Parts: sequence; structure tokens; C-alpha cells
Amino acid sequence: MNKMLDGIALTIGIIGAVNWGLIGFFDFNLVEFIFRNIWLSRVIYGAVGLCGIYLLTFYGKTGQTTNGTQA
Repeated sequence: MNKMLDGIALTIGIIGAVNWGLIGFFDFNLVEFIFRNIWLSRVIYGAVGLCGIYLLTFYGKTGQTTNGTQA
């Protein structure tokens, strides 16, 4: 389950990063373009934010081997 949650969070985080890149480089908001619904866009932004906070835990996982010991 934890690996699946990691994959989902990483995918949503990457989608959020790509959206921010499009906003920065081209002033194009892909989320609002796709969903066109302010309420749904806010839910998507909230999910990206929560995934970003969850992805902070990846820093604690760096430097660990598969058996949980420090490398």
C-alpha cells in the first residue's frame, strides 16, 4: 500500500510541477483549461499541495537501503 501511495503522490506532484512550468513559461494553466470548473480546480490544487507535503517524507527515505538501514 505504501508503494502505491508513493506512486500516486509522485504522479500528482509531477503533474502539479508540469502545470506550474506551463504557467511560468507560457502563462497557460492546464488544470483550469481541462476542468474549467473553479471548484474542481481548487480540489486538484489541494490534492497537489497535500501530495507535495507527503513527498517531503521522501527526504527521510533517501540514504536508506531496502532493509531500512542507513547506507
